[in-house]
Amino acid sequence: MANIVERACKDGTVTFQVRWREGGRGGRQQNEKFGSRPSAEQFKKLVDAHGQQWPRGWVRGHGFAEPETYPDDVPLVEWAYRCVDRLTGVDELTREDYRREIRLHISLARHTLPTGALVPATICNLTADDVRDWIRLEESGLRDPQDPQRWVRKPAHPKSLAKRHGLLHCFVQAAVEAEPQLRTKNCCQNTRLPRVDHLIEEEMTYLERGEYLRVASEIWDPHARDLTDWLVGTGMRWGEATALQVRDLNLNAAVPTASVQRAWKRAATGSGRSFFLGPPKTRKARRVIALSPSLAEIARRRVVGQSAEAFVFRTDLGRPWLHANFYQRRWQPAVEAAVQKGLQKQPRIHDLRHTHVAWLIAAKIPSPAIQARLGHESITTTIDRYGHLLRELDGEISEAVEAAMASASPETGLRLLASG
Repeated sequence: MANIVERACKDGTVTFQVRWREGGRGGRQQNEKFGSRPSAEQFKKLVDAHGQQWPRGWVRGHGFAEPETYPDDVPLVEWAYRCVDRLTGVDELTREDYRREIRLHISLARHTLPTGALVPATICNLTADDVRDWIRLEESGLRDPQDPQRWVRKPAHPKSLAKRHGLLHCFVQAAVEAEPQLRTKNCCQNTRLPRVDHLIEEEMTYLERGEYLRVASEIWDPHARDLTDWLVGTGMRWGEATALQVRDLNLNAAVPTASVQRAWKRAATGSGRSFFLGPPKTRKARRVIALSPSLAEIARRRVVGQSAEAFVFRTDLGRPWLHANFYQRRWQPAVEAAVQKGLQKQPRIHDLRHTHVAWLIAAKIPSPAIQARLGHESITTTIDRYGHLLRELDGEISEAVEAAMASASPETGLRLLASG
């Protein structure tokens, strides 16, 4: 890292000298003098952003002789699109989502010249300060100058912002690893992002048993009610439950099971978006779920007379459920009716999965078992998302520790040592 040394001159003035080792530790000592600390601070940031090298286009003692130019430079947005087009192992929908993030969000990034002027961001001129400015721009959003109550661009949610920053990080890293190399350092490293964890609890809605029954009782369609009970009883994702086929059920075992082997995926098409059956979300999402007696009874009732590849959950017309159709015509009307009768929550369909976890935690089911049932790739995901609910078990944990310590008196300990 470069540093600034303040020096007093004989004429009473003060200069600020930026010093650094060219290329880092062990490199040749370099320095540049400035008449003010802000100018020195700005140059220090440029040196750090250029990997302890002289900023490109900078003439010692004079500053930038001309606007920053790089022989192989590419506009940031163009480079980002190029990176997305070269991705392998992703479907077209994912590629389309990345392009949308570039068009709507990454395109907002700008580069600030030493003079303070804003210029279009390129893959070479982008600095850590530019990334921080972009983060703040996304955080603050943009209101309509003509109507301050209306958002032209809403403030980014911390979780969305973290994903966009991760995407930008990948694009910049591609320039670092390019042949020939376009950058020597990834300016997205060590960016401090808004915290996400304190918002997770607010995003989720957990229903008590009575609250769930209040909503479920408003669902008049028996096919929709079966699906709702299945979602809250298994914790399956929507795309997994609605893709379940008769052949995935083992209802004759001592403990009946449902095997998650596929899920609905969105596909980008020329006329919009359609759906197709693909693998579950992750490797761990391909799992076997034990069914309670009531869930097994739902399954038995729904598979009678059906072929092996028939969907377990179907509309009254025998077709697979579409999320929008279920939400607008079954779920949302039921929630609104329950709210009118006193329900204090506004649960989403996905909150049935969260509710399932809350019920398991309340029943003191161990976290690894919950992880396996939900199909989380890592136990960390389970703890990060639902760990705050485990606080409800603090009383039981304290009692267990107290009981163990009470039984382990000094006399007992000495007897155990002697016998050992």
